[in-house]
Amino acid sequence: MNVYEGLNFPLQLKKTVVSVGAFDGVHVGHKTLIKRMKEVGTQYSCKTLLVTFHLPPRFVLNKQSEFKLLNTTEEKIAMLEEAGIEDLWVLPFTREFAELSYTRFVEEYLSGRAGVGHLVIGYDHSFGKGKGGVYDDLLKLSHELGFSVERFPALTIDGKIVGSSIIRELLLSGNIVQANLLLGYNYCLSGKVVRGNQIGKLIGFPTANLELRDPNKLIPSKGVYACLIGWKGNTFFGMSNIGIRPTIESNCLTIEANIFNFNREIYNDEITLRLVQKIRDEKKFGNLELLKKQLFIDKKVVEEILENQIS
Repeated sequence: MNVYEGLNFPLQLKKTVVSVGAFDGVHVGHKTLIKRMKEVGTQYSCKTLLVTFHLPPRFVLNKQSEFKLLNTTEEKIAMLEEAGIEDLWVLPFTREFAELSYTRFVEEYLSGRAGVGHLVIGYDHSFGKGKGGVYDDLLKLSHELGFSVERFPALTIDGKIVGSSIIRELLLSGNIVQANLLLGYNYCLSGKVVRGNQIGKLIGFPTANLELRDPNKLIPSKGVYACLIGWKGNTFFGMSNIGIRPTIESNCLTIEANIFNFNREIYNDEITLRLVQKIRDEKKFGNLELLKKQLFIDKKVVEEILENQIS
């Protein structure tokens, strides 16, 4: 996949199959839309071009909100490449860029630079200042500029419309299983292992403390999770805790993982936690011995979940 960044697009494409959006999460709905783009591209021997943004418009325009990202830019690019997009154009979305009308965006960027021949948009997609570029507006403009528009229908799984907003809600409520179903993969947290307070090691459950690669990444609800842990191309079973560790009265949010059957020094190494299922909420115990007993119970539950996951 060719990746182009910035406002200028260096290629001179014609009759390209294009889609535009934040594509945060690159979930099952996004992948189904991309599959449709590839079908059209094959049918008419056209290249596929996806136009996205370094940061979603909502993140930039609502800076004071608690809005967080499902993917870092690097994760999104990797997933879009895996989905089979040929060309990716990553635009820097700013408040100035947000002032563009949908007509100017389509005329200058999609038609003038990307050479759109067929535009595929999501069922509820809109773009341009004031979200004016809805399907009917784009259809009218497409006749003037000589391209076709296709509105891709909503995808539903288990009665839920697949979308980034519902996935965020599921993650924040701790429903990792349902979130993963809509994503089509296990939600990931990646970053560097940093030194903690060594309490886990003291009670026989040493943990890798994760410093997130991107502070804008969404962190699911507090609790204990079954997870698959990636380190240097290897995958291990483990359990992670997201929370403030009330038993030791930390009051500082941390993400830490106990990697099963693992005894290596990995400070400053990069690891990835692929969350599989939340097994319980975070809880304050009367002392470290009670916490240790609970962790043995948690480990058995997690091992059973993960063995079923890969069987």
